[in-house]
Amino acid sequence: MINSMMAAYAAENRKESRGAHAREDFPHRMDEYDYTKPIESQKKKNIEEHWRKHTLTNVDVASGKVSISYRPVIDKVLDSSKIDTIPPKIRAY
Repeated sequence: MINSMMAAYAAENRKESRGAHAREDFPHRMDEYDYTKPIESQKKKNIEEHWRKHTLTNVDVASGKVSISYRPVIDKVLDSSKIDTIPPKIRAY
């Protein structure tokens, strides 16, 4: 139940749609860059301004209060001599 509660709080907190995290009231992605354009000339948005991040939840079992924090997505592969990093892009169907 605690895990389900934390997942529900995290999902409700996300104000965008991305893959399985789709929301009808927030249909568009909010990335740190506009991936429809070359990123070399763009300035990266702060982590508070986009949703390309991992949501971390914690619950105080005694009170039931859920706290939410974030950490950045790791973009680089562990060994670039074996494989290149694949940059993110918008899916187009």
